[in-house]
Amino acid sequence: MQKYDYLVFLIYFIAVASYGLWVYRKKKSLHVNSAEFFLAEGQLTWWAIGASLIASNISAEQFIGMSGNGFRLGLAISSYEWIAAIALIIVAIFFMPVYLKNRIYTMPQFLKTRYNETVALIMAVFWLFLYVFVNLTSILYLGTIAINNLTGGGNFHIIMMALAFFALIITLGGMKVIGYTDVIQVLVLIVGGLFTTYIALTVVSEKFGLGSNALAGFNQLLKSAPEHFHMIFNKPRAGASQQEINNYASLPGLAMLAAGMWIANLNYWGCNQYITQRALGANLKTARTGILFSAFLKLLMPVLVVLPGIAAYVLYQNGELQTQMLTNGEFREDNAYSAVLGFLPVGLKGLSMAALTAAIVASLAGKANSISTIYTLDIFKKYFRKDSSEKKLIWMGRWVVIVSLLIAIAVNWNDSLGIGGKGGFEFIQKYTGYISPAIFPVFLLGFFWKKTTSKAAIAGIIGGVGLAILFDKFLPGIAGHETLLYTAYPNAAGVFEIPFLIQMGWVFFFTVLLIMLVSIFDTKGQRKGNQMQTAADMYGLSANQWVMAITILLIVAVLYARFW
Repeated sequence: MQKYDYLVFLIYFIAVASYGLWVYRKKKSLHVNSAEFFLAEGQLTWWAIGASLIASNISAEQFIGMSGNGFRLGLAISSYEWIAAIALIIVAIFFMPVYLKNRIYTMPQFLKTRYNETVALIMAVFWLFLYVFVNLTSILYLGTIAINNLTGGGNFHIIMMALAFFALIITLGGMKVIGYTDVIQVLVLIVGGLFTTYIALTVVSEKFGLGSNALAGFNQLLKSAPEHFHMIFNKPRAGASQQEINNYASLPGLAMLAAGMWIANLNYWGCNQYITQRALGANLKTARTGILFSAFLKLLMPVLVVLPGIAAYVLYQNGELQTQMLTNGEFREDNAYSAVLGFLPVGLKGLSMAALTAAIVASLAGKANSISTIYTLDIFKKYFRKDSSEKKLIWMGRWVVIVSLLIAIAVNWNDSLGIGGKGGFEFIQKYTGYISPAIFPVFLLGFFWKKTTSKAAIAGIIGGVGLAILFDKFLPGIAGHETLLYTAYPNAAGVFEIPFLIQMGWVFFFTVLLIMLVSIFDTKGQRKGNQMQTAADMYGLSANQWVMAITILLIVAVLYARFW
């Protein structure tokens, strides 16, 4: 990083902070309104919703974690992005109408409306722990590592506090500030990301004597690492290398497309306060169009984050980046993206660092706001101060933001969770996977099966988490390594594990079965399915929305057909 890089970054920081302040002052209501603070109710356009969804989703876990997976696994890790695009279509058509028709603003509120207070409270606590100790902390840690590497190292704790402070400034303005500043964040993220990918491919082209040609560089990646351009991994056979086993354990071929990948994406995009919050304050047409717009942007993400990881792999295999891939003398795949940034010329490094920071800060702000919303509206207001004024709720929300960021800093100070040793993207996916297959059946059956009871929902949540722990930690030792349900594979330490995406599929299946059985036998149980307002016509799309949805499906089909 040179002085001009820091100047570019400073301009970005001032621009975002100034725009956020302008939005806050312009949109500020004459009356303090907690709905506006937490949800920006009615104030986000479709393009702001779509941009905010992507800005909140694309963070260090993608730029650092997914790029690192691109280094190791290749294009196959793009399944998370391209399947997400289809999942967003499903959410737009089937989930969002239910939320908006019933004026749902938080996920615990949905659970209270559909089931009861107990179900809502259990899940509110689950979500708070998950958001604070898995998502918020990992985003902050991975982002700090990346920027620390880019700036030359030695400033880990200072950078971490600076990122948290930047996110705090944006978050304290409420969701309307987050939503509109995310438009700038996404623009910087895409432009900076595309520059980085272009330079990475150009460097590959030059390394192999093909001139400064990004397209030639991409073709060289296809030649030098053909195994990195397969979307589906085959099941390891006898005598397979540990690398092949590790790759399949991360992305278990067709099996992951049968269940696990869909559960991860539908739960994330459709039952996640952090994400759905962007659209819950809008009308149905605006919310749907914004969600479909974000699906288009998801298709682009592998170009920004996976290709640089593959480029880093090819360069590393040919003698480049030997030092840049090390952290404290140890090889780390999560260094791939920051290693590639080192090739950028002066000025563009600053732009790319701004793009990376934009992704990190937007996600931190969005996650902190969701933590604040759930605690303030679903716990504080209901169980501690039922008569709180609007002003009191907003200030409580701001204090929760501050406390959650301080917790994330404290946990990351010495990497207490060991995120650095696990690979950031998989760390988030795996530990979120403990909760997803337990939560998603409760929502899915709550939407579409009116007989689901409150006791069954509680049984599903608790039983599902228990099943996730059983499959992950104990089942291979109890039932063996090879059963009709799964095949367990040895990890680098020799411990047999079931691929976590397969775990998720079976946990989801047994949780659905458990909820249905309890509902059937719970003859006196509370059934509130009829209280959810639905109408057949609310699932229909406009002509423009149909065109968007069909175009997305065709693009995904072509991508899978080309790189199967």
